[in-house]
Parts: sequence; C-alpha cells; structure tokens
Amino acid sequence: MSPRRPYRSDVCNARWTLIEPVFVSWRASRTGPGTAARVHELREIVNATLYVNRTGIPWEYLPHDFPPHKTVYDYYAKWEVDGTAGQVHDLLRDKARRAQGRPVAPSAVVIDAQSVKTSANVAEASQDIDAGRKIKGCKPHVATDTAAVVPASALVSVLPGRVWA
Repeated sequence: MSPRRPYRSDVCNARWTLIEPVFVSWRASRTGPGTAARVHELREIVNATLYVNRTGIPWEYLPHDFPPHKTVYDYYAKWEVDGTAGQVHDLLRDKARRAQGRPVAPSAVVIDAQSVKTSANVAEASQDIDAGRKIKGCKPHVATDTAAVVPASALVSVLPGRVWA
C-alpha cells in the first residue's frame, strides 16, 4: 500500500484479502513477451475506481495521489469487458449472502423500473413512454434479491419496454 492518507472509499483489508486473488490471476494471465513492467499496485487501481464510483467525479479529476486517470480507466474498462468485475461482484455477493445465513442462490427476486427523462438528442428508437407518469425517455430496470443485492441471474439487457434475463 502506498504511503498516502486513506480515502473513505478505499477497500478495507478484509475485502482486499478476499478479492486480491482475482486481480492477481487476471494480471498474471496478461503477462508475456512485450508487456510493460507493472508500475502501479492493483489495490491502488481498485481504490481509484472505487473513489470515482463513490464520488461520481469524471475520471480525469482523480486526485494526484492515485495512479494516472488513463491507467485507472484502462484497467477498469478491461475488467468490465473480460468479466473480472463481474467475478468480483459474484464473490462479494456470495459472501454477503452466506454471512446473512442465506443460500448463495436467491429464492426470489424483485424487478423494478424507473422512468428517466432523456435529452432531445437521444434517438427515438431508444426511447419509450411511461403513460402513467407521462414521461418520454428510458426506463432502466434492476433486479435484486430480498436483501437488495443484485443476483447473478439478474444481469439484464434492457431495451425500451423489454427486459431479458
């Protein structure tokens, strides 16, 4: 860990111990001839990603004591594309369910939607109308179990008015 003062969004030691093997194996799978030497600690990359997530700032406004924002975003984007972020989510979700004395797979899920107004620049094909609220826009959906945790089977793809699990 670097000698900087911790932020409230930093990953705690117990959680890092749990998720570190996922990131270490990811990095090990990406080494080979022609790969650059690793400059930044994986934990600092995760901490920077959590900081952006928690504060809602743009990537380029990361404080100077984190790795460069382009590096952090590059790691984050690769983790999203190759499923590493989902693997970490599944690991933490399963641990949380077991800690609550629940089985890993939920017995019920709740699907909810929210109507959100969109810009006039958004294509008509990607908009829908909520007749009850008289709102034209998009309708993101979320599925959670009874503990308000997104289950693995609830990763949904959404088009206006349609949900696929």
